[in-house]
Amino acid sequence: MNPATSSVRVSVVQFDPQVGTEHRNANLRQCLALATEAANGGATLIVLPELSNCGYFFASRQDAFDHAEAVPSGRSVQAWIEFASLHRVYLAAGLNERDGMQLFNTSVLIGPNGFIGKYRKAHLWNLEKLWFTPGDTGFPVFDTPIGRIGMLICWDIWFPEVARILSQQGADIICSLNNWVWTPPPLFDEAGKCMASYLTMTAAHVNNVFIAAASRIGEERDSRYLGCSLIAGNNGWPIGKVASANRQEILFADIDLSHARSAPIWNSLNDLQRDRRIDLYDQTLGYAKHPALPR
Repeated sequence: MNPATSSVRVSVVQFDPQVGTEHRNANLRQCLALATEAANGGATLIVLPELSNCGYFFASRQDAFDHAEAVPSGRSVQAWIEFASLHRVYLAAGLNERDGMQLFNTSVLIGPNGFIGKYRKAHLWNLEKLWFTPGDTGFPVFDTPIGRIGMLICWDIWFPEVARILSQQGADIICSLNNWVWTPPPLFDEAGKCMASYLTMTAAHVNNVFIAAASRIGEERDSRYLGCSLIAGNNGWPIGKVASANRQEILFADIDLSHARSAPIWNSLNDLQRDRRIDLYDQTLGYAKHPALPR
């Protein structure tokens, strides 16, 4: 067996951050404690859920502002920077970002040497439209020593364009930060997977990309969360188990990110990249923000 070109231990953290300014310190302490457990387990890349420092369902626009902070100067990002530097890891984490008088549902990527970049959620779910401005960062992919990392947030996975654009920019792995909520039943199949699990697996499969999806659990202001965190291989199948719907868990997967750069030919006649009909649709679906993309 050939040695791994880009060996990475990925970890996704599933827990229960609570909304309410009185919970902010406890949320930050808990996510740091769980991330430390993941780092002590050998994780190189750790993914926390969406809005992991502040909870999700705000009571009003003012309440949303009260939970927000600047990026990267805010206290949570600074604490995550210190953590990543101490443990020499990469961390993707979600927060409520304030930029002037606008709020964004944001994920940040942090490495051993500090803040790398951010993604602002493009597709807003339900009441988010009352608090947040739709993201304006496009779909950035960040080059790091361990590989090329993209990010998406929760509802984004229902839009196949997002994972496709990230993969077409060369993402080796997509960090998926989520607060998957209970919706009208059926919520789970007999295997215990929710629809978001299958959407994650499908996106990984059709784009030949790893996806590390961290979700949350618990109840908050009459809302419930689905859990079901997972790490999908670039063939789409989960690496290890899919997390439960109601327990705090940390999942690990040892992967070689370079496998996402291969051109998997399933047989002598079919290849996902070669078979794309870019004569009928644009190679990047009209997206042209990344300098690595063809013009």
